[in-house]
Order: sequence, then structure tokens, then C-alpha cells
Amino acid sequence: MAADKFTKADVVGAIFGKTGMNRKDIVRVMDLFVHEVKGALMRRCVVELRGFGTFEVRTRKARPRARNPKTGEAVTVRPHGAVVFRPGRDLKRDVKAVTEEEPAQADTPDAFSGGPAASAV
Repeated sequence: MAADKFTKADVVGAIFGKTGMNRKDIVRVMDLFVHEVKGALMRRCVVELRGFGTFEVRTRKARPRARNPKTGEAVTVRPHGAVVFRPGRDLKRDVKAVTEEEPAQADTPDAFSGGPAASAV
């Protein structure tokens, strides 16, 4: 079974429900966040979000033996960058509890409830 999607609109709605902030402001902050992360990755910086994970760019080697699936012709793949995500310790621990039978409920404290995650930023 394919996993359910949680889209940007869903994130905006969830944050709106927890904070009551203006939806346009939430979208703007999310867009700025994504823009900053993308910019850091383009500068080859490692982006570390404590408790969540780390994003970084790794260079993939050139491969002379790749094949065009349509024609079967051998093509050379040039070296290129690829984004890699390594989940953080907290995310790994929380996801470990997820099973196929029922979706896990996110009962972890967040920055808006004053829990431990608020100080981990």
C-alpha cells in the first residue's frame, strides 16, 4: 500500500491550527526556509536540523556503462551532485515504532507546547 501524502498545504494547515498565525505568513516562512536550505546545499554546506536529520550534497562518479533504456545504447553519465538525507537519532527512534497495521500518532512535544523539542532548535 502506498503511503499517504502530507503536502505543503497540510503542513501550513497544521501550523495554522497550532499557532493561529496568518496562513500567508506561514507559507512565506516555509518558502524562505526551503530557499535557505536549497541555497546552503548549492554552496555545498551541510544542513543539520537537530532531532530531524542532515542534508548534504555528495558527488556521484561518472559512469561509462549506463544504458539508454529506450535504445540500449551505452551512454556516459557525467559526475553530478545528489542530495543525501541522513535521519537524526530522534527521527530514527520515533519512526521505528511505525507499523503497517496502523499509522503512528505524532505525540512528540513541539516548540509550541513548550516541550523538550522547543529547546533543541
